[in-house]
Amino acid sequence: MSLKVRDIRDIMESYAPSYLKESYDNVGLMVGDLDSEITKILIALDCTLDVIKEAVDKNCNLIVSHHPLLFLKPSTITNDTLQGKKIIELIRNNINLYSSHTNLDVATDGMNDIITKLLGFNEWTVLEPCSLASEGKEQGIGRLVELEDAITLISLCKKVKEKLKIDSLRYSGDGEKLINKIAIVNGSGEDYFKQAFKAGAECIITGDTSYHYVSDYSEMGIGIIDAGHFETEWPSMIVVSEKLKRVLNEEGYSNEVVVSDKCKPVYKFF
Repeated sequence: MSLKVRDIRDIMESYAPSYLKESYDNVGLMVGDLDSEITKILIALDCTLDVIKEAVDKNCNLIVSHHPLLFLKPSTITNDTLQGKKIIELIRNNINLYSSHTNLDVATDGMNDIITKLLGFNEWTVLEPCSLASEGKEQGIGRLVELEDAITLISLCKKVKEKLKIDSLRYSGDGEKLINKIAIVNGSGEDYFKQAFKAGAECIITGDTSYHYVSDYSEMGIGIIDAGHFETEWPSMIVVSEKLKRVLNEEGYSNEVVVSDKCKPVYKFF
């Protein structure tokens, strides 16, 4: 039974419907043909030139990424821009690109749920519920965790490093402060600091924080753990790849799903 791009589209729509995306976002089939038959599928966080080359080398003609290549829509598609080069390379090599971004963050068992589970928490509420969520489902951006036993901020930092298998992170606040309520927002969660504060979170775990935001909230007594954008999303994409494998197997498809070897953190520490 041949697997087509539209079949993956349907599977991803069932898992993370595009209507759940944030208004500013762009998700779905970025480049390609819904009727194209799939050879292998490559899972990536970003569609970089290295990832495109990897897809060619591994005979993958579908890339499923979290971050959309066409987040900002181009006015031209030429080799004069990085985005243009990527689009041209995808088309030249007959590679389809599908992206599931904020809709995958919001969805049940999506990125927010996965990172919360990976950090060792099994019960939570949604920080900012999605108004378009399916009836009876708690879906939205961010997760709030209430601990039965308080933990110090520094101990929570150690837990994050251990669970995400990272060597370093940035944090702000009193390391001995006892934390009872945590807000978790994968990727760049700075826009949700106010909601987390209002919800009573004493610590926010996220990535991509900036000085003035952290300075203000630290002064307000909120601990901030910046584990990195990549580091709070890539582990979840690996879980997503396993879920996609299971669904394809259950539906009788034998196409291989491979995880990119080229997805690496942008920042290096010296």
